[in-house]
Amino acid sequence: MPPFPSSLGAPLVGYLLVSALLAGAVASWLLLRALIPQLRRRLLDQPNARSAHRVPTPRGGGLAFVLVALLASGVSLGVGGWSALAALPLLCTPLALVGLLDDRHGLPVGLRYGVQLLTALVTLLVSPLPVSPLALVVVAPLLLLAATAVINFTNFMDGLDGLVAGCLAVALAAAALELAAAPALAPVALLPLWALVGGLLGFLLWNWSPARVFMGDVGSTFLGAVFAGVVLQATSWPEALGLLLLATPLLGDACLCVPRRLLAGQRVFQAHRLHLFQRLHQAGWPHARVALLYIGATAALAAALWIGGWPWVVALAALELLIGFRLDQRVAVSFDQASAGSISPAISRSEAS
Repeated sequence: MPPFPSSLGAPLVGYLLVSALLAGAVASWLLLRALIPQLRRRLLDQPNARSAHRVPTPRGGGLAFVLVALLASGVSLGVGGWSALAALPLLCTPLALVGLLDDRHGLPVGLRYGVQLLTALVTLLVSPLPVSPLALVVVAPLLLLAATAVINFTNFMDGLDGLVAGCLAVALAAAALELAAAPALAPVALLPLWALVGGLLGFLLWNWSPARVFMGDVGSTFLGAVFAGVVLQATSWPEALGLLLLATPLLGDACLCVPRRLLAGQRVFQAHRLHLFQRLHQAGWPHARVALLYIGATAALAAALWIGGWPWVVALAALELLIGFRLDQRVAVSFDQASAGSISPAISRSEAS
């Protein structure tokens, strides 16, 4: 089959991408309608002392938008030929599979992190970011560490209805618009990203508070890997920084929580309820209010990227971190108070549980 033409008229390109988004949303919603009864029987998440929910709720619903993204990736590659951006969902498939198995059976931490490293390495190998051979020796390990951190932080933040799906739907849509400006990128390569955004919107209809399904590790680790891969598809380091900072509300919360726990002498991988979003919820904010705060902050960063490019995103991300600090000090349940009753001796597979 001949390659899909890269020089399409703007109206046709827009029609194709909007169609991918709408089709992804409908497909995800319909898949979940069929999947939820099965997940309820096999992957039911029981509330516990760390839970933000009170009713047993099925997890593993992320499988729906994973399947949507994989189908769109296959179509894009079949029609338009090879593109690393179009192939990202397929490259992240092993991580989704391990996440699904972990949701069902529980897998060793070493195995899960090994697959994360492998996925991060593959996304790094297909990155167009300019790096000299000499610098690669230093940069590559740092990028691998950063990519696996994004995967794990995304998983850690999946603890409140609509939070991760809403934020990453906005961030991935903004990233798709930014990457569309690359002159060598065929429009069809963006189809999987827009289909995934649609899939997240369809998922949100089931995941918004009160959630009828959670995405589980199959969804959260896959999303973290795809987002890390999208950042690595930037053509310059400043652009990559701008794309990464789109997720400041999610990643900033997780990133700042880790050193606080280390300084407090806590085990970083032990289940807890110490993230800012969790402590805002403990302070009485409902799920929807917290999720809308984080989604709105992500949307503001997306607007900054569109209007002023990466310098605006850097400035706004710094401002949002300051606002987060104020919420931490003035509104949320204090870190020390939450620590007193949130640490569990068991390591949970998802902070949504």
